[in-house]
Amino acid sequence: MSKTLEGRRALVTGGAGGIGAAVARELAARGAHVTVADISADGARAVAGEIGGEAWAVDLSDTKALDDLTLDVDVLVNNAGIQRVSPIEEFDPDAFRTIHSIMLVAPFLLIRAALPGMYARGWGRVVNISSVHGLVASPFKSAYVSAKHGLEGLSKVTALEGGAHGVTSVCVNPGYVRTPLVEKQIADQAKVHGIAEDEVVSQVMLKESAVKRLVEPAEVASLVGWLTGPDGAMVSGASWTIDGGWSAK
Repeated sequence: MSKTLEGRRALVTGGAGGIGAAVARELAARGAHVTVADISADGARAVAGEIGGEAWAVDLSDTKALDDLTLDVDVLVNNAGIQRVSPIEEFDPDAFRTIHSIMLVAPFLLIRAALPGMYARGWGRVVNISSVHGLVASPFKSAYVSAKHGLEGLSKVTALEGGAHGVTSVCVNPGYVRTPLVEKQIADQAKVHGIAEDEVVSQVMLKESAVKRLVEPAEVASLVGWLTGPDGAMVSGASWTIDGGWSAK
């Protein structure tokens, strides 16, 4: 693989598993020194050890702790996220707040912490792992959908402010990816839709997709790798779908 990120420093949140771990491996293979950030200290250390990076055990729901943070990174990948499936009238208010803290407030604070260094060097890449749910909605996911829609707006503002300083900002918008986050949804999806668990993938997760399979983490990571490379220098303010045609409707 071409060392398009040789000498660069990258930070990937939610990097201990799923999409985050795949992205950490991709960026390391491209030559970056990667910090793997995750609430799981052991998981972060395991991935960091595998790729020759470093681990950062952090609870991104504690957003106040990030207010005065300074980040010396060239590539920031905001990937950490959680999910809660519930009708609005039954949605736990604290769960709603926590999802927004992790998936919208924390990305803002990390971008805020990283931009001064990126501006000083005249180069930076911000990649926000959004979702097809950053572009369209589904029932029972009010917190997740609204947080991802907010992340889309944050990414666009970052692109507009960063362009003059050599900094790009994009969203990557997968459909359902084969990750533990998705697997954990199956029981909840079955409950709210009134169907059996073995019907959830075909009847809910892949219902809107033209390509009837889950996205693989490595496919998302490959796109992130391209976006952070030299051929992605003019790609900013955009949302890159990798959803099997879901959002084409």
